[in-house]
Amino acid sequence: MKAVISPDSYKGSLTSKQVCDAIAEGLKRAGGFDIDKIPIADGGEGTVEAFITAVGGEVVHTSVKGPLGVTQDSFYGILKDGRCVVEMAAASGLNMVPEGKRNPLVTTTYGTGEIIKDAIKRGCRDFIIGIGGSASNDCGAGMLQALGVKVLDKNGDEIGRGGGQLDRVCSLDLSHLNKMIAGCHFTIASDVDNPLCGENGASAVYGPQKGASKHMIEVLDSNLCHFANVTAKTIGKDWRDYPGAGAAGGLGFAFKAFLNADIKSGIDVVVQATQLEDVIKDSDIVFTGEGNTDFQTVRFGKAPAGITKLAKKYGKPAVIISGGLGRGYKELYDIGATALFSIADRPMSLGEAMDGGYDLLRDRAEDIGRLIKSNRK
Repeated sequence: MKAVISPDSYKGSLTSKQVCDAIAEGLKRAGGFDIDKIPIADGGEGTVEAFITAVGGEVVHTSVKGPLGVTQDSFYGILKDGRCVVEMAAASGLNMVPEGKRNPLVTTTYGTGEIIKDAIKRGCRDFIIGIGGSASNDCGAGMLQALGVKVLDKNGDEIGRGGGQLDRVCSLDLSHLNKMIAGCHFTIASDVDNPLCGENGASAVYGPQKGASKHMIEVLDSNLCHFANVTAKTIGKDWRDYPGAGAAGGLGFAFKAFLNADIKSGIDVVVQATQLEDVIKDSDIVFTGEGNTDFQTVRFGKAPAGITKLAKKYGKPAVIISGGLGRGYKELYDIGATALFSIADRPMSLGEAMDGGYDLLRDRAEDIGRLIKSNRK
């Protein structure tokens, strides 16, 4: 039986590659499966690893200014065909900021711009940028500064970094933007379609998870709108309501407005780049999963939902094994899932499940594999 294993990561516990390995080990113990492993991601953590595992390439290690402006280790990927894959989370991610220091008034996307700049120096011109897991709410101003854009106040001086500085912006000088940008193409992998401002915008929806209080959200939203006004005057077009402009604290807006990027569903970008659809088409059964599956998986188009829809398209059973199953997980049945499972085999804390994730997942996959094998007999 030909099985395709294509899961997202279990955030904080297992990478998507480790999830693949655990499920494969369990199915091999059950016996009777030929296995294809294609780890995936929807634009967040694990995107670089997923692409390189599926397509081939190398990881490039570098140093950047992290979300708080402190120099930190980072990385990106260069695929065999020369495309560059960047995880914004590896340069400007929430996981890089200690919980007690999370403050979107000061966090910046500067490091993301530094990665792009470094990749351009290495000859990269075609970029896939995953923008999930952001720590910032600066409308991409930090990234633009790293790429040479002058973000100026009323005195003609550069503003500081972070969303709390955007109300000071009076003009944008694009004359120093890296000249190589004109020859680059950017595809943005995002799992959200929020506009930049308002009740469904970047600040209101995602600000709280980045450390924003109610008052901070009001300030940040006002600042994003102000930056959008200045941008519209500068480039002659207003992109604030474009679907995905609010992704990653407005980073989506900056990519669209200044770098002419294509903003696409993260899972769609990964499926196309890895040719996963062809593999699923030729399979007998598909396994996927993520750290926690609930109503958000379908409604926000997360990776397991995308994989499940592909499996349904070709009439393949789709089995979802996740770290946990939360409210609304049965919505996956409505889009074609065959069965959903949690890795827990007894009452346990979240910490226990995360620490023992690999063994629990392997054992659950073996149990499921044995059931499938018995049924086929």
